Amino acid sequence: MSYETLIFDHGDGVATLTLNRPDKLNSFNARMHEEMRAAMKTVERDDSIRCLLLTGAGRAFCAGQDLGDRDVAPDTEMPDLGDSLERNYNPLIRRIMRLEKPVVCAVNGVAAGAGANLALACDIVLAAQSAYFVQSFSRIGLIPDSGGSWLLPRLIGRARATAITMLAEKVSAQQAADWGMIWKALGDEELMPQALKLAGHLARQPTRGLGYLKRALLLSSEHDLDRQLDVERDLQRLAGRTEDYREGVAAFIEKREPEFRGR
Repeated sequence: MSYETLIFDHGDGVATLTLNRPDKLNSFNARMHEEMRAAMKTVERDDSIRCLLLTGAGRAFCAGQDLGDRDVAPDTEMPDLGDSLERNYNPLIRRIMRLEKPVVCAVNGVAAGAGANLALACDIVLAAQSAYFVQSFSRIGLIPDSGGSWLLPRLIGRARATAITMLAEKVSAQQAADWGMIWKALGDEELMPQALKLAGHLARQPTRGLGYLKRALLLSSEHDLDRQLDVERDLQRLAGRTEDYREGVAAFIEKREPEFRGR
């Protein structure tokens, strides 16, 4: 597939997906949603891809929904935003969080609205010092979507989540890191080299084991201890039958670096 709103390439186990509408701060329109579905399908199905790196082109990561893509003139029928979420944003968030491969996000600039929550849905989030996050929904009378109302209280607590969503205040990259909302804030010039290094490292790790790890962490929010212990038992049984587990143990015994193949 040829892409108009994305740059998608992959090699050495890493797929890099760059949101590419820089003149619109990489905000989502219908075409970008269509292309994201196609790109994610490739990432899911291609076993040679063992890590996904998500970033943005230009001075923004993603400003959320392109409001110019919707008609809210007084004489028109109001759009069904729930339908938009059901068809576009919700499936994307689910795919990222349930993708059984690691997802690194390099937030290179503003991450606003759904764009902020798209970043937070990724597994390891790095941000440039000049970047910031803003839950801009309340400015136009909406609620946090794209997983924001679920992710934020779990990442930073209810008090902070309530304040930043009601007030729509900017959260700097450093503050986000200090709060535990993201993994690290880096100098602007360090962001992409460090993100690529991290993605390359993850692409050489036991991919199926990392996928089971993601699944366990996601399920933990729904379970009490007893149910989660059962999940750990079942997933550890699967992990213990992988070729990578065998290689990891052999490498440990032989005092060498393991050569994981993602199987």
